[in-house]
Amino acid sequence: MSEGDLTIHVCTACRRVRADLPEGYDQPGQALAEALTERLIAKGSAIPVLPVECLAVCKRPCTVAFAADGKWTYLIGDLETETHLDEIVGAAEAYAASTNGIVAWKERPPSFRKGVVARVPPLPARQQG
Repeated sequence: MSEGDLTIHVCTACRRVRADLPEGYDQPGQALAEALTERLIAKGSAIPVLPVECLAVCKRPCTVAFAADGKWTYLIGDLETETHLDEIVGAAEAYAASTNGIVAWKERPPSFRKGVVARVPPLPARQQG
C-alpha cells in the first residue's frame, strides 16, 4: 500500500440526536477520530487522522474526508465508530493504493458505497515559473 500523503479528516462538530442525553445530542466525531487513529497505528499505518472543526455535512454525522495531493477527495457520511471503523480503514487503504483517488465500486466497503456525500476533483498542479 502506498499511503502517500493521504490524510483522513474527521468532522468533530457534527451532532447526532440522542434522546438519552440531557443536551439531546452527542458529538461522536472526536471519538471516531481517536478510535480511527488507534486502529491505524495498531495496523502499522502511517495515515494521519486530522480532526477538523466542520465539514459542513451536519445532517450526515459522522463524516470523514479522504484527501491527498493529485487525487480526488471523498467525503463520506453516516459513519459510526462502533460499526464502521474497519470499513473506514479498508476504504482508506483502497484510496491510498489508487493512483487518482477513485476507488472501484466493487472495492468499496458498504459504508463507503452508501455514504459518499461528494467527490471533489483534485486541484490542478501549479506551474513553477
